[in-house]
Amino acid sequence: MASVERLLEGEAPALPETIEADKLLVSEFCHLYEKSKQLFNGLRDLPQYGHKQWQTYFGRTFDVYTKLWKFQRDHRSTLDEVYGLKRWQIGEIASKIGQLYYHYYLRTSDIYYLQESYSFFSAIRSREYFARPSKDNRSEQVVKKLRYYARYIIVCLLLKRVSVIRELLKEFSRQINEYAITCPLEEHMEWNAIVQEIREFVEADNICTIISADSNPVVINSRLSQVNCFPAEKSLTDSGVKQLQLAEILIIGNTFDQIRFSEITLDMFRMLQCVERDPQDNFGKTADFPHSNAPGGVRRPKSLENGGVGDFDDLQLNAPLGLQPNQCNNPHKYLLYKPSFSQFNTFMAAGLKDLPSDGVLLLYLSADGMKCSTKTHNDPYLASGYDVGGVVTNSQRDHGPVTKPKKPSNREPHCIHPGDLYPYTRRPLFLIVDSDNSSAFKHVHSLFGQPLVALLSPETVPEGVASQRRKGSMFTLFLHCPLTAYLHICGLSSISLKTWERGQSIVNSFMGECYRILLRARHLGGFFCPVVSQVVHLGVVAVAWN
Repeated sequence: MASVERLLEGEAPALPETIEADKLLVSEFCHLYEKSKQLFNGLRDLPQYGHKQWQTYFGRTFDVYTKLWKFQRDHRSTLDEVYGLKRWQIGEIASKIGQLYYHYYLRTSDIYYLQESYSFFSAIRSREYFARPSKDNRSEQVVKKLRYYARYIIVCLLLKRVSVIRELLKEFSRQINEYAITCPLEEHMEWNAIVQEIREFVEADNICTIISADSNPVVINSRLSQVNCFPAEKSLTDSGVKQLQLAEILIIGNTFDQIRFSEITLDMFRMLQCVERDPQDNFGKTADFPHSNAPGGVRRPKSLENGGVGDFDDLQLNAPLGLQPNQCNNPHKYLLYKPSFSQFNTFMAAGLKDLPSDGVLLLYLSADGMKCSTKTHNDPYLASGYDVGGVVTNSQRDHGPVTKPKKPSNREPHCIHPGDLYPYTRRPLFLIVDSDNSSAFKHVHSLFGQPLVALLSPETVPEGVASQRRKGSMFTLFLHCPLTAYLHICGLSSISLKTWERGQSIVNSFMGECYRILLRARHLGGFFCPVVSQVVHLGVVAVAWN
């Protein structure tokens, strides 16, 4: 076909050797393309828990996408001419790479990979790879484009790119309306529901707007930084006391009718930021995208490093096989939305198994309580099961009308009771329960002599606070950002940046003094302070709030 076109254009026909070489190039591209899709589709079959089970497979997948990306970049003209490579196909490859980085972030909790995912997704949008779907399979390509927008928005939410989210929402809505002409009504309604979920989520998370001196809104990052994460004092490190570190975290959400997007509720969203380090606070270094020393040798395009989002043809994609020594490792975490009891047990056991010798397991439960009216025991060890109730992690009422679940007349199969936690007290455990039945866990004891700390929310709150439960729990909001929660209680919806900074300075001073008091509390032993030094605001605010 190519040689005929050259004859019609007055060009010399291609030599047989050239034609054969072009065929080999196309064949190699098709092989890499199909293999990459097979490996990518196989990711969903990997276990979501554990560390080692999926590392090898992810490495193979990154390796193939590295070869595929480099191959299409080096032979773009030939693939355009002979194979007919379309821009949307390049965008699809880049989108898969962005998804790979996102899923790697979920499995490693390393926010640098989340930024890599953002880089790819933003570059796809900038270069409009999905702007002109081909006439063949147009409907399928439009659906892929809509899914790309949804994934991009999730990444932006996690990175607090609020202005980008608002732009994406407009584009997303416009694309859905254009797609409505050809798609079934039910599918169109589902996509509109997703847009509505995002809008509600962004609005609910924007509790108080901070206004800069030039009247522009300022986005505040509530992740861990040098300001709110205090180092262990020298007296502790020199005392010979074993220094424990948060290593595994389980964040569980199932609160009735709480605003969510995808499978992340507002409470889960706020809590996950409490246990992640701010990448812009990398030991005093400030950069939008830190990257010549990215994990695993990953490099970003020069155009992105210079602050723009442009062509990324020069991107060198390498499999992320580990962290660089000079980078701070976040605790590994699992996000579980409405898990069954079996899933809860599986992920808890996996977290316990993967704990290092100096590791602590943190369990955060945000769920509706279940109180039982049966006979109670005076012995707290006996009152650990159905007698004191617990929290329901999966009511299995997702299908059907949204109504407030009635008090269970039978024993809930997916209720977490205090006694369910005893096997996991074999290792240091940090428990946070945000529920209207949190007191059920106040008598949890460590049966194996290991350190145990429990932060429990109040069961009753003022009516004005309780009515806002759909927008997240006030207890979790205080753990997430005390100043924001305080402003919310005071009814302030906006504040100047100067006033915010003054207030935050007072909060930080208060946190620091409380931390020093906790250090001197001998009855807490050597466990509490080293751990809370990483999430000091959790312990201090919980005590103040209760």
